[in-house]
Amino acid sequence: MVSDRQNIAAGTQQPEKFDVIIVGAGISGIGSATLLRKHCPDLSFAILEALEGHGGTWLIHKYPGTRSDSDLFTFGYGFKPWTGQPIASRDQILDYLGDAIADAGLGPSIRYGHSVTSADWSSETASWRLTVERKDADDVVEMEASFLWMCQGYYRHAQGYTPQWPGMDRFKGQVIHPQHWPEDVDLAGKNVTVIGSGATAATLIPALADQCAHVTMLQRTPTYFAAGRNADALAEELRRLDVDPAWVHEIMRRKVVRDRADLLDRAQSSPDKLKAMLIGGVQALLPEGFDVERHFTPPYRPMQQRVAFVPDGDLFKAIAAGKASVATDTISTFDETGIVLSSGERIDADVVITATGFEMAVMGEIPFSIDGAPVNFAQTVTYRGIMFTGIPNMAWVYGYGHYSWTLRADLVAGFVCRLLDHMHKAGASSVMPMLRPEDQGMELKPWVDTDYLNPGYLLRSLDRLPRRGDTPEWQHSQDYFYESEAIPAIDLTDPVFAYNYRPMQREAAGMGHHETMRKAG
Repeated sequence: MVSDRQNIAAGTQQPEKFDVIIVGAGISGIGSATLLRKHCPDLSFAILEALEGHGGTWLIHKYPGTRSDSDLFTFGYGFKPWTGQPIASRDQILDYLGDAIADAGLGPSIRYGHSVTSADWSSETASWRLTVERKDADDVVEMEASFLWMCQGYYRHAQGYTPQWPGMDRFKGQVIHPQHWPEDVDLAGKNVTVIGSGATAATLIPALADQCAHVTMLQRTPTYFAAGRNADALAEELRRLDVDPAWVHEIMRRKVVRDRADLLDRAQSSPDKLKAMLIGGVQALLPEGFDVERHFTPPYRPMQQRVAFVPDGDLFKAIAAGKASVATDTISTFDETGIVLSSGERIDADVVITATGFEMAVMGEIPFSIDGAPVNFAQTVTYRGIMFTGIPNMAWVYGYGHYSWTLRADLVAGFVCRLLDHMHKAGASSVMPMLRPEDQGMELKPWVDTDYLNPGYLLRSLDRLPRRGDTPEWQHSQDYFYESEAIPAIDLTDPVFAYNYRPMQREAAGMGHHETMRKAG
């Protein structure tokens, strides 16, 4: 904890000032900073990262086998070709991000070990003042930015999600959440149970199968999986023909996006056929007589949650080899040496791994205020999932549920850079979205349509997220093809944007009626 003396010192020092502060040096922050430097080269900026290095989620997650669940043609940046296999390991992704930092010369602009603990907007100075804890210096400083770009992702890094089951205090073995993987764990000769059925469980189980005596996947509800080679025939052919890597990357990026859009269309138009295809692909990799109906047939439609890709079918190979098994049931209680299921069966376990998801961090869990008044984001309405009513000079990067996160991070970056350039040319000191007269009284709904997308972390956090309206401007669309045209075409002079102009530009801009900043209610 920082001392009172250091806290007081923060208030007496002159804050560093930047045109833009980017919060987060993960895939969103690195990509946003690269495009900011390219499109707005005259703006000063800093990247604040709470962790000790770049990568965000990829730095935190160190469990065995950690890999992407999205292809790197679209999870990678549009401006930096990916030349490896479609599904990449943690180390490969960290190396790719490190190269992106070096390519753009971002290193001097990144402040590692800098954790934002509060953000207050001042209408008087038209700037955000951030309170920042510096880990290495063990002190607190203040920093100031005209524009705040939230790229911190959506994981709560300090704490994963683990349900509290009866009897956990009796269990004499080790309980591990993948988000906090201990470096010294030894699984040799041990029976391991992985609770969960999503991408994390599917990644862990084949990685652990050769390390322990046996690993069991215990799931309450099955997940849809798609298995295939960790390669793409078109990419292989293009590379064999010595096509420029940038061309290969762009071609594959377009192909992957189109393939995903076709899959989403099939999930809506022919869900039963898609379900049969996905389950049939899994069944083909499992031993004859395996109970696929029980263990790999979800009760919901395909694509309501992410379909986890299993590269080279490694999860199913581990099951077929007898190194892994699956139990589909609910937990009655833990006991000293394992887990008792609701059916009465039990699983002996020396180690239990709770691959049960994560907690969502809304705006990095940073307390926001405007002129000293606390902001409740659940009382705001989102503008295209990027900005929020009544919140000036701030953008948030939040990606897609069914497409790669980075596709949307790139679109948001293009919009923010255009907005910053427009403000500079127009002499505007601030901007925020506001409901227009025709928007008054519209029905406000949760952040996302939960019939279309309903992962647990999102459902648990809906009451803390901004609302959405009933028109495209006031929604976070999950349709990449729509947004790839709509976001670049946003009219920055639309009355939805309330600008506050510097005195000398007010009359020329004809925007005097927007001078008064509305505080978030």
